[in-house]
Formats: sequence, structure tokens, C-alpha cells
Amino acid sequence: MEQVSLDDLQKSVGSEIGLSPWREVTQRMIDLFADATDDHQFIHCDPERAARETPFGGTIAHGFLTLSLLSAMTYETLPPLADTGMAINQGFDNLRFLAPVKTGSRIRARFVLAETKVRPSGWVHVNYDVAIEIENGAKPALTARWLTVIAPKEKPA
Repeated sequence: MEQVSLDDLQKSVGSEIGLSPWREVTQRMIDLFADATDDHQFIHCDPERAARETPFGGTIAHGFLTLSLLSAMTYETLPPLADTGMAINQGFDNLRFLAPVKTGSRIRARFVLAETKVRPSGWVHVNYDVAIEIENGAKPALTARWLTVIAPKEKPA
């Protein structure tokens, strides 16, 4: 993926800058996430019980699993900023889980560049308004303002 210059990035504030490919959320992903987080609530891990006892017709993904997939969707979608080093997640503002992601659903991320700001140190704040959409869904799974910082490229010693 081609890199983007800081000038071009700053000109894109307020614009949609990426739409990720669709990604299927499988029961295996949900089970592995449950194992990693020790959150084995039946609405995520027991398809038969979830079909009987919930309005979802089966299991749903953990909200935090859906949120965590943003990292992969970012790498698939957004070009790296030229002449910089690592990017660091600073967190989220206004994070809302709006609709459940049913097992077997496909999701994708929509990225709108909300803000860029260069610190005197050379670090760059890049904040996105993100929405994870559910294929054929009336509402997104989640929306948030994603706060990131990008380090300047290290200078050789």
C-alpha cells in the first residue's frame, strides 16, 4: 500500500478515507476471544442455548471482539503515513455498541478522518470517526472516535 504524505492527510480531514473489506465473524473467532478474555457467557459461546434463550437466534460476538478487529481492518485499509514510525492506540471517545454482531455476519469498518495535529516533538495525532457496519444491518455494530498517535521516524544513531 502506498504511503500518504502528512500534507495530503491533513487535506483529508472531514473526509471518508477508507472502507475495509468485509470480514466474517465466526464462532471459532468468538470462542478464541472468550478463551483469551475468560468471558464465556452463553450468548457468545453456546449456540443452542443462545438460540433458545436470546432474541438473537444464536450466538453473538463480544462487543470488545468487534472493537478489536479495527486494528486488522485498519492495516487492510488505510495507507501508512510517510516518514513516520510506529502508530500507537490512545483509546476511544464516544464509543457506543449499537447492534449485536451475530455469528456468521460480515462486518467492515468505515473510516472518516476527524483530526490531525502535529506536536512540536514531531508526533502526529490522527483521530478517526469509525463505524463498524454489519452487512445488511440497519445500524452499525459500533461507532467511536478513535484516538491515535504516530511517532516520527527514528533518526539513525
